Amino acid sequence: MYQFHISLGSNLGDRQANILSALQRLRTCVEVLALSGFYESAPANGAQGPAFLNVAAEIRGPLDIDDFVKYAGGVERAVGRASHEPLVARAIDIDITVAQGSVRPDISERIFDLLPLAEIAPDLRDGLSGKSLRDLAALHHENGVRRLERSLHFLSNRQDEEPEVRLSLNRVGVARVKRVIHLELGGEPRVYNAEFSMVADLSPDKAGVHMSRFSEILEETLLDVLADGDMPARIERLGERIAQRVVHTQRAIRADVKIRAEFGLERWTPVSAKRGVETYTLVGIAHADPETTRHAVGVEAEGMTACPCAQQMVREHSERELIEAGFSADDAQRALDALPGATHNQRGRGSVLIGTTDRRGEAIRAEDLVEIVESSMSSETYDLLKRPDEFFIVNKAHHNPKFVEDVVRGILSRALDCYADFGDDAFLFASQVNDESIHKHDAFAEAFGTFGEFRRELAGGAYVTAKTDLASWLGTRNSRVVDAMR
Repeated sequence: MYQFHISLGSNLGDRQANILSALQRLRTCVEVLALSGFYESAPANGAQGPAFLNVAAEIRGPLDIDDFVKYAGGVERAVGRASHEPLVARAIDIDITVAQGSVRPDISERIFDLLPLAEIAPDLRDGLSGKSLRDLAALHHENGVRRLERSLHFLSNRQDEEPEVRLSLNRVGVARVKRVIHLELGGEPRVYNAEFSMVADLSPDKAGVHMSRFSEILEETLLDVLADGDMPARIERLGERIAQRVVHTQRAIRADVKIRAEFGLERWTPVSAKRGVETYTLVGIAHADPETTRHAVGVEAEGMTACPCAQQMVREHSERELIEAGFSADDAQRALDALPGATHNQRGRGSVLIGTTDRRGEAIRAEDLVEIVESSMSSETYDLLKRPDEFFIVNKAHHNPKFVEDVVRGILSRALDCYADFGDDAFLFASQVNDESIHKHDAFAEAFGTFGEFRRELAGGAYVTAKTDLASWLGTRNSRVVDAMR
């Protein structure tokens, strides 16, 4: 048995999905003993393309250095690396960083490899300087490599008078209020085209709410959040502040705010490395009453799925056809294993929503949520595709067929892994809608519950029948707040 430390990096396509796919393929031959977090950095040492994502892993297996290098090359090709030219952008790159206890001599020049390696092997020593990796990493704490963690007044006030019919109302307010707002994304302020819905409970002794005040609240809160230099302008903070002000100014029992904001992320196509900006939707939901506030944040992203059921039927038919044509059963199986199976595809819209009750929610990043959703489908999709990219996407999807149920379970499991430090009281919602290509209906699946409820199912296999829905977790009576994700 041989033991190594390796680095996995990607700066094309769905970077996180590429790295996870490479790790999955490596696990068929080696055991992964330790894995660092994800580190993002600009291309260094003359490398080309967009920002890299890197992780370090400690592995053990029966392959020596030469055999592992050959095997890793096959993994790189399988994941989608089209060229081994030095310094070019690539979908995946696998390098040995520590072999037989010796750290590669240029590790101090490769900060993007040093920091993740120091996370899982801090006591290893650099052969040139004699320093531990922990000490070396401390010298480079500010180097651009970052670990991803996530008016007029009138005396009359008809709204405050008693109504003719003394009945309370659950949802009164304004919807589809559009604003251009500035929020943080990836540590940088960005411009969003946002749409707000703001509603309050109306008590039976009030005729109505002040509709104009909703817009005033929105403008005031936007200015306050942006003026707060101590904390970043995040969508969940904005939602909470608005909900709190609605409760206070409207003298409401409770208030709910939904924000949907379109934003763009830079994406590079997986083979031709063409730059583009893909559009996603950021969603923030907040609830407030006079004592408490709660919030949840999520994203919507598009991708594609390939149907496993139809693919299996095509495979069975193809196997019979090959045998009837003179192929042996073994040869027929080998041929079918080597080729992607035909099936029908769906265009999918996936969603994830996470709610927290403490400061851990600040670790939630829209970029991470997008990758969680996209990597749970058969393949991500792009607005711009050259012919090699188109082949890559189709080939990837047909080697990775998914039911709509598979996608939702994938979103849940990836979110639970990515935010493993979140408490059991954190909330998680996932959904997927597939536009069917051969049926006249759509396929739909969703799941919701607390992290603790999902963890109990994973740990014991027991069916937790009464999971917590979003309305219950937020403390609102408005069960329709989850409609923001549909």
